[in-house]
Amino acid sequence: SVAASADPATDSTAPASDGDGGSDSPFRIVAVTSCPTGIAHTYMAAESLENAGREAGVDLVVETQGSAGFTRLDPAVIAAADAVIFAHDVPVRDKDRFAGKPTVDVGVKAGINRPAELISEVRGKAERGEVTGGAAPTPVERGGEEGEGYGSMLRKWLMSGVSYMVPFVAAGGLLIALGFAIGGYEIKSAPSVMQHFVWTQTDSWAALMFQIGGVAFGFLVPVLAGYIAYGMADRPGLVPGFVGGMIASTINAGFLGGLAAGLIAGGVVLAIQKVKIPKAVRGIMPVVVIPLISTAIVGFLMFVVIGKPIASAQKGMTDWLNGLSGSNAILLGALLGLMMCFDLGGPVNKVAYTFATAGIAVSNPSDSAMKIMAAVMAAGMVPPLAMALATTVRGRLFTETERENGKAAWVLGASFISEGAIPFAAADPLRVIPSSMVGGAITGALSMSFGATLRAPHGGIFVVPLIGNPFLYLIAIAVGMCVTAALVVVLKGMRKPVAGGTAPGAPEDIAAPAADTKQPVAA
Repeated sequence: SVAASADPATDSTAPASDGDGGSDSPFRIVAVTSCPTGIAHTYMAAESLENAGREAGVDLVVETQGSAGFTRLDPAVIAAADAVIFAHDVPVRDKDRFAGKPTVDVGVKAGINRPAELISEVRGKAERGEVTGGAAPTPVERGGEEGEGYGSMLRKWLMSGVSYMVPFVAAGGLLIALGFAIGGYEIKSAPSVMQHFVWTQTDSWAALMFQIGGVAFGFLVPVLAGYIAYGMADRPGLVPGFVGGMIASTINAGFLGGLAAGLIAGGVVLAIQKVKIPKAVRGIMPVVVIPLISTAIVGFLMFVVIGKPIASAQKGMTDWLNGLSGSNAILLGALLGLMMCFDLGGPVNKVAYTFATAGIAVSNPSDSAMKIMAAVMAAGMVPPLAMALATTVRGRLFTETERENGKAAWVLGASFISEGAIPFAAADPLRVIPSSMVGGAITGALSMSFGATLRAPHGGIFVVPLIGNPFLYLIAIAVGMCVTAALVVVLKGMRKPVAGGTAPGAPEDIAAPAADTKQPVAA
């Protein structure tokens, strides 16, 4: 976990606490942050909340539920807290620990963009004595605000599945790509390493990596379906979800089948849980009755009712992608580039990324699928690299903190972490986001027109040796980066001077107490 406390020097002047700590104690807040991939947004929200907590004179401790797992907050710290902030896009794990306290529950981007407002809101709830009740039946129902619509809940269910699937995508895809890089594309026809493995032959090592990656890829659809069902119905949804996902893989229904299987499994379990059961039978419901009935229903629906139509739809989409050429391919590249840069790691970005990885998540992906993956990664690298370039060539247009963020953005962009541009987008969305979308669309279109291909689902600049037409691919990224940086510099330079102050971008403006000076450095 990541923890931050108010500076002792400020505690004596901090507002009086409404909690149990006494009038001389600072107001205590515990927070949890999490995002679908558990990489950038999770830690940026934590840092943003910590900074705002120090400024507000409150004692704020954050539990980051990232991709590397999480360390639970000390129960004593939770018990002593006066309020709770949840900033998350996937279900908060073990949320019952925080029940009975004033709570603000928002998306992870709110934790990045308006932390001071969240702290003020939760203090207001504490003053009014508003507390949360006991746990609701499912993680997502516990994770949403009261009155949350089904659209928001559906997004969280899907993001729950994607968040658990992404590590399998990265591990499997990179291993397969390395196998191809070492042994060539004929390595896919190599015999099993169980029967033939020579320690001194590079082809054997290439075959080993390819076959391990293939096994990892085999889990993608079951994991996606299983954790969508988990997001809906907690642990009882895992068995029917995984089984439905495996059936989707077996009948070649692909990712569309996995999405359907996960949603059906979660819905079936929720329906079973609403049935009134005699007390004598309740003990065996979670381990026998619910898994048995839900798995049978999901299996029947996937095999007999909806599996074949979904498999046909999946095949139709694959054939359409394989047939893309010329202007159609370029337009698709531009569209995917726009999506990758629209919300910088958010749901729209994840839709484009998942669409691309679905195409290469097979042992023998088509050329079109690898072109789509290349366009998506190239466009996703543009925003942070462009912000890094803009802060380098026109640093006076940016605050000191933004210039520091720009240094980190070089590495984040080169690593294909689009979230590196979030501090800039949060501070100036009307200039940064449209500029990023223009550059991303150009990069995606150029990548497709150059015929660049990519077998790895991640890695950024570090997997360039695995890219087809790497020189032209780098040119596509450079063009998009320069276009975005130029647009940002021009748009920021057109800002009118603040009344009674200096023009934004003048050196004096850097020290002005503006909101954009408080953006966190990307983790």
